Amino acid sequence: MAGFALEDSLVKIAARGLPPGEVLLLLGLGGSCVFALLARRDGTVLLSADVLSRTLCVRAIFEVIARLFYFLAVALTPLSSATAIMQATPVLVVLGASVFFGERVGWRRWCAVATGLVGVLIVLRPTATDFSPLSLLAVLGMIGFAGRDLASRAAPASFGIHRLGFLGFLAIALAGLIYTLWEGLIQGATVFAIPDGPALAAIAGATGVGVLAYAALMRSLRTGEITAVAPFRFTRIFFGVGAGVLFFDERLDAVMLTGCAIVLAAGLLVAWDVRSPRPESD
Repeated sequence: MAGFALEDSLVKIAARGLPPGEVLLLLGLGGSCVFALLARRDGTVLLSADVLSRTLCVRAIFEVIARLFYFLAVALTPLSSATAIMQATPVLVVLGASVFFGERVGWRRWCAVATGLVGVLIVLRPTATDFSPLSLLAVLGMIGFAGRDLASRAAPASFGIHRLGFLGFLAIALAGLIYTLWEGLIQGATVFAIPDGPALAAIAGATGVGVLAYAALMRSLRTGEITAVAPFRFTRIFFGVGAGVLFFDERLDAVMLTGCAIVLAAGLLVAWDVRSPRPESD
């Protein structure tokens, strides 16, 4: 989660001087090349017929949705706000694990789902005068990440971390290409900019930490109980909000802090439920 927060910060910096689609495209191509080299070192075959399985196609769709909309949220809205909204991802993952994988979800986890959504609504402030429709980009990204995580759990056992990472970063590049083409249709021409030194450094840094963070997340999702792993996503709020305050001079008001605290409480409730023994009737 620390790695993802740092990746978000570097991507936001890169987006100041480059078109959003180009940043995603470069990040995706760079990350996929790194995972391809790691796979080649281990003798892993990256592309095979099972790449087109329904599970992996669904995973790719959710990855594109997640990366595209959350990247736009990071680029166009305060990083602290986008990060706070993302904290509802674990409760959606817990809900999905119950529905699709049959993992037991007792009353405490259902309470956490409701609590987390209330916290997100407070952060969004849908009835406030300062509500920004752009915040909905982070909501769409959150849904995409939850679907990606669940599909990663369901991926065939033959797919290791390097293959999942390679396909995941290819999806990021695809998201960047889609946005670039869409923007080109609106403007009448597809525009790419030549990255300067700071932009290249930011993208290179985002690629490096992004690969490490992605590999760590996929490892945890593939080897641990998904409802036990999901609550650790809530630690991202500390890194993301902290980065927004330190690097981008973002200010937090009482409403934002209240929403963050409620979402964090939802995560702690899930973590407590995971660690507590439950009777058969729960």
